Amino acid sequence: MTELHLVRHGKAGRRDQWDGPDDLRPLSNTGQRQAAAIKKMLKDAPIERIVSSPSLRCRQTVEPLAEKHGLPVELDDVLAEGTPRDEAVRLVDKFVDSNAVLCTHGDVLTELLDHFAAQGVQLRPKVPEKGSVVTLRFDNGTVVDARYLAPRRG
Repeated sequence: MTELHLVRHGKAGRRDQWDGPDDLRPLSNTGQRQAAAIKKMLKDAPIERIVSSPSLRCRQTVEPLAEKHGLPVELDDVLAEGTPRDEAVRLVDKFVDSNAVLCTHGDVLTELLDHFAAQGVQLRPKVPEKGSVVTLRFDNGTVVDARYLAPRRG
């Protein structure tokens, strides 16, 4: 059995109040607390790799977890906003036989969950909140369990 943890980045500052490139928009104070909560939620998980969208808010979301596990945060453009479903699914398929964390954006995560829903995986909410974790448990490449870990409030 392996576990794949799909993380939606924590809350960041508002796009309309950010002057720089969107990829450099950092986590807000709430997002930083959510990143700390994700580290706590997954502290005992057997994690072998942590892969993130290159966006700063995604990297900042998983950096505390990576530090806890002594792992680097690998960057993959496929986890960036706007990635088509088929590309995101191909990336996820590479991780079903390992214990990994993938941090991405709401649109990509929703596409991935729609893909798994088509295979019979039922999970609510359909659009996970910022700072949440969806854990998929695989047995020989097939999802056998899915759970949603809500984000920390505040």
